Amino acid sequence: MTTFPTYPTYRPRRLRRTPNMRTLVRENTVTPQNLIYPIFIRHGKDDVREISSMPGQFQFTIDRLAKEIKEIHKLGILAVMPFGIPEHKDAQGSDNLHDDGIIPRAIRLIKDTCPDLMVISDMCLCDYSDHGHCTIIDPSNNHMLNEPTLQYLRDASVVHARAGADMIAPSGMIDGMVHAIREGLNGAGFVYTPIMSYAAKYASAFYGPFRNAAECAPQFGDRTTYQMDPGNAREALKEVAIDIAEGADIVMVKPALPYLDVVAAVRNKFDVPVAAYHVSGEYAMLHAAAQNGWLDLQRCALESLTSIKRAGADMILTYFAKDAAKWLEN
Repeated sequence: MTTFPTYPTYRPRRLRRTPNMRTLVRENTVTPQNLIYPIFIRHGKDDVREISSMPGQFQFTIDRLAKEIKEIHKLGILAVMPFGIPEHKDAQGSDNLHDDGIIPRAIRLIKDTCPDLMVISDMCLCDYSDHGHCTIIDPSNNHMLNEPTLQYLRDASVVHARAGADMIAPSGMIDGMVHAIREGLNGAGFVYTPIMSYAAKYASAFYGPFRNAAECAPQFGDRTTYQMDPGNAREALKEVAIDIAEGADIVMVKPALPYLDVVAAVRNKFDVPVAAYHVSGEYAMLHAAAQNGWLDLQRCALESLTSIKRAGADMILTYFAKDAAKWLEN
């Protein structure tokens, strides 16, 4: 008599045999509606500059931005996050405090071009300051000044909301930033403008290409005194709890892939929407490896984004947003 090996009743391979079967039972799916696209806006006219350290990414002058915005909108992406490179930078980040600053003008252009494309306004000092730090600095000793920075964030957030920003995203890890911005927005009548806080932002080495793209590298020191130590996870939960208590509507973990444990911990502990930022270094590494023929860019990029979603992120800021939207169409 022939005997056969005994298998469990549940045989997982039954559900892996065809692409449609795998799609049907997939637990986590990335869609264009989950993705937020960061874009870089520079001063000048009639200029589009490729960013050498981020293949496929560009700095656009405002007069060249409308075509890009229409393409993003057509791909089904719901939101963009613009970063500005003004012509003049100073210690106070003054360009960001004026209605005719580079980002307020860009916001108005975006909303005029595609009114239903959401603009999430990154709110920080580093892009606009000549020293490249996220805070107002005491020139006598180069120490950060917390209270003047909070006033700056409060005022600039109102400027961006007045220009049409749908959401404000403070990114500097400044103590009290969410409370100050919420207070400023409410006082100016923008009580329905939500805040996406960079609540757990690490002092990461993966930001290098971004600092090239946004032209905002620190001119002295680094950001380890106000961004989180990469070795800390429990601290992230404290930071998130503080920002939620101060009024954050969405909380973010940045970077994404090296901190998926933090994304998962935040998702498990807090019942608010969670964002993760798939940062410039993560993007650049995949491109560099693909250019050397070491991996398949499309498969690895989508796998990376899926891992972020699987860890618990509801939305992902990623430079792959446009590419991913195109790949997912096919």
